[in-house]
Amino acid sequence: MFVLDKTDLNDAQVAAIEQPGSVFLVACPGSGKTRTLTFKIARLLSELKSDKKRIVAITYTHRAADEIHERIEQLGVDTSQLWIGTIHSFCLEWILKPYGIYYPALANGFQVINGHDTEQMLDDICGKVQGTNLNRYDCAYYFTPSGYRLTSTATDKHPVIKGVLKTYWGTLRDERKIDFELILFCAYQLIKKNPSISVLLGSIFECVLVDEFQDTREIQYAILASILKASQGRVRAFVVGDPNQAIYSSLGGYAITAADFGARCGIQFKEMELVDNYRSSSRIVGYFGNYNVFASKIEAVGHNKNYASVVSFDQQTHRDDLEAELVRLIKYNVETQGIAAHEVCIVAPRWVHLASMTRRLVAALPGYSFDGPGMVPFARDVDNFWYKLARIILTEASPQLYVRRMRWAGDVIAGLHDAGVDTAGLDRRRLLRTCNAIEIGETDGLAFLRAFFDQLCAALGIDHGAYSLLKEHHDAFFGCSQRRVDLLVKEGSPAIAEVAMFKKVFADRTGITISTIHGVKGAEFDAVIAYGLLEGMVPHFSDPAQIETAKKLVYVVSSRARKNLHLISERGRSRGWSGDYQPTDVIVGCAFQYNQPPF
Repeated sequence: MFVLDKTDLNDAQVAAIEQPGSVFLVACPGSGKTRTLTFKIARLLSELKSDKKRIVAITYTHRAADEIHERIEQLGVDTSQLWIGTIHSFCLEWILKPYGIYYPALANGFQVINGHDTEQMLDDICGKVQGTNLNRYDCAYYFTPSGYRLTSTATDKHPVIKGVLKTYWGTLRDERKIDFELILFCAYQLIKKNPSISVLLGSIFECVLVDEFQDTREIQYAILASILKASQGRVRAFVVGDPNQAIYSSLGGYAITAADFGARCGIQFKEMELVDNYRSSSRIVGYFGNYNVFASKIEAVGHNKNYASVVSFDQQTHRDDLEAELVRLIKYNVETQGIAAHEVCIVAPRWVHLASMTRRLVAALPGYSFDGPGMVPFARDVDNFWYKLARIILTEASPQLYVRRMRWAGDVIAGLHDAGVDTAGLDRRRLLRTCNAIEIGETDGLAFLRAFFDQLCAALGIDHGAYSLLKEHHDAFFGCSQRRVDLLVKEGSPAIAEVAMFKKVFADRTGITISTIHGVKGAEFDAVIAYGLLEGMVPHFSDPAQIETAKKLVYVVSSRARKNLHLISERGRSRGWSGDYQPTDVIVGCAFQYNQPPF
């Protein structure tokens, strides 16, 4: 039986964990949300009375799921009755795979394509549309319970975009494929037309936990609400998030209220709050508090509370001098302030702003290394069998990673079983031992993985070409990865193709992190340096709620920092006929005593 050590938690965290009913928890940045979720899940698992029951936790990212899973295992709690992952993985595992036969488009089997395949397909279709400069970015969409929504604000293009999507969906249907958006839509349609699915799942789940509720879409709320309501109160819910960090509104995400979600689920939520920030200094907490959209009290209580933070806002640096200023700020934080390089993050609104700058920083700072999701050299498709296997191959066989690699080995064996391979004589330890014994001399990353996959399958007596699912996944993994490597090499990163870069994907960060604003959400660093904070970029000019979204974006960026925060609205970025971009209004309008250089 798991015993909660209350000395590890504050009173508000303990109260949320011990609350017996359903909880709607608003948690400010750095408030120990992940810790609270971890202990809550551990407690729920230890209280299960039946081996047929499951605890389900929905996280926004797979990385968050892995982190929480490992923390629970470190507490010594058995996780065999825990399912944790993203809403897309949940829909695949619990709805589409077992019940897809009841949905005509999925009845004869289906394959999930990744984002790179989607982009290529849309590029090809858009390229055939005459008399328009349409591109794949114009064709972004998401589903709601009532249909689909286009994200493009160019309403004059909507008729053409709808034609492109009709062709795209038709191609997917003909090839028995679905993309990430269709995962949600098909899952919703299935449970809507077959209420017994929700009833059955409601009888299996003991509690459903939802992390980052503010980034959840209406169709996702509807899927979960259907299951919770069908349980007639037997399934509890534990919903956590921060409405001030709801930055995915353009993709359909929104911060639902406890009353609204409760009405949909047939649940009476206990509303609770975490307001103690253990991450940042009082100065930084005081700063990002200026951007609250939803009023909340936040107090710095951690060991950085009294740190003499440097908080700067630069409106003077010209775009031509931006590289030199970023180099100066990096050196100031690392070489003067003693902050480790891997605790520094460079942030900009979009990857288009980061790609060339990253290459220039790499050249200007040869003694530093850089990490970032945009520098991942192969297709990061978590549902692809060969991606799952690559995680094991590209990580070190060390005691520190043993638990993680054992869990991944279980995923690989389950994938082999799903593909029709007889796995009776294969357990996780044998799979890891076999992987650890293989040595490949290739320095090219994709060649290394091809050779490793072949040797491993030969050692296990598996002809992966004889199983259609494994072959489809193999083609998709290497096809998408090759396109990604080619693109990154073309953009000026030849080292990305080397196996050493492949191995960095799953390693702990060792260099300066490069990230978009949306990508940095959920992370934390000693020093954050953000540029491109310009009206029309933060937020994007198409966002209908300019002031509110701008506040949320600046709130997210600023609350990532523990010690130092540097904001830059550089001059000289042209908007064409309308002149240069100007600093984001909400930052200019914030009355704060910034630190002035030299520092």
